Amino acid sequence: MTDKTRFVDTSDFRVAPGAKLRLDKIDPAATNGMQKEDGQAASVQLTADLEALQELLYADGRHKVLVILQGVDTCGKDGTIRSVFDGVNPQGVKVASFKRPTDEELGHDYLWRVHARLPRSGEIVIFNRSHYEDVLVVRVHDLVPRERWSKRYDHIRSFEQMLVDEGTTILKFFLHVSKEEQRVRLQERIDDPAKRWKFSRADLGERKLWDEYAAAFEDMLAKTSSEDAPWYVIPGDRNWYRNLVVSQVLVDTLRGLELRHPPAEEDLAALIVE
Repeated sequence: MTDKTRFVDTSDFRVAPGAKLRLDKIDPAATNGMQKEDGQAASVQLTADLEALQELLYADGRHKVLVILQGVDTCGKDGTIRSVFDGVNPQGVKVASFKRPTDEELGHDYLWRVHARLPRSGEIVIFNRSHYEDVLVVRVHDLVPRERWSKRYDHIRSFEQMLVDEGTTILKFFLHVSKEEQRVRLQERIDDPAKRWKFSRADLGERKLWDEYAAAFEDMLAKTSSEDAPWYVIPGDRNWYRNLVVSQVLVDTLRGLELRHPPAEEDLAALIVE
C-alpha cells in the first residue's frame, strides 16, 4: 500500500446526525479546486490501497463492511461500483441490487429481504439501492400510509445499530447529481443504441417527481445518519471526483479497522518445500 496520504478531507461530505440539509444548496459539480488529472492519479493510488486492504480484510476475518449507494436514476451507482472496486478480489466483495419487491418479499416485513444479503465476516457487500427505498419510493408514490413509513426511520436506525454492535461497519453514500446532469445522462442513453437498454419511459415519470424525491432524500439523510452508520453526500456530476471521494472514505475506514493477518503455523521460516 502507499503511505497514508489523504487526497480529500472526507469530513466535508459526512452528514452529522440530525443535520438539516438542503440539497439544492450543495453543489453536485464541486471538486474543491482539484483538477481532473490530479484526481484520477489519486484514484489510481487509492484503488491499489483498497485492493490490498480488502484482501487483508478477508484474511483477518473479524470485520464485515456494508456499503450503501443511493440516489436518483443515473446518479452513478453502477459506475461507482465498477470504478471504485476495480481490481478487488471478487471472492470477498459482493453486490446486492434491490429492485421492485417480489410477491414473496411483499408478504414479509420490509427488512426481511435485506437481512439475507448482509456481509459475512471478511466480506464487503455493496447495496445498489437498499432498505432506504422504503422511505423513498414508498413515500413519494404513497405506497403505504404516512403513519407507517414515517416510523421506518427509527426502525432503520435500530436495525443498523444492531448490525454495528454485531461487528458490521456501515458506510452510506448519497450520490448527488443535478437535475440538468440527469437530463444529459438520460438523453445519452436514448441517443446511444448500446445504452438504450438502460432507459425506460418510467424514468421520465420519476424525473417529474424530482422535488418530491429531494424532500424524501433530505429527511432520509437527516434522520438516519449516525455516528456509527454515517451518510456521505458525494458530489456526483463529475464521475472522477465522485470515485475519488468514495474511494478515500473506504480506504480511510478500512485503515481505521487495524486489520491484521491471522497467525501462521509455528516454525514455518525454516520449512523447505522439496
